[in-house]
Amino acid sequence: MKEILIDVSNNGEIKIETRGFEGKSCIHESEFLEKVLGKEISRSLTPAYWKENLTTVKKHLPLCG
Repeated sequence: MKEILIDVSNNGEIKIETRGFEGKSCIHESEFLEKVLGKEISRSLTPAYWKENLTTVKKHLPLCG
């Protein structure tokens, strides 16, 4: 399940955490928050960020010739 968690501390600091995303999709899916909340100060990337999104590639074999 994909989630975006937003934590606002007592001093107004906002932390955003994404869960369930792989690869760079977490950045894409949460970028709208930067537009709403303002410029980010720092970023910590989890091991899930470095996973590549694996896609299935269908190859067709030449049947004639």
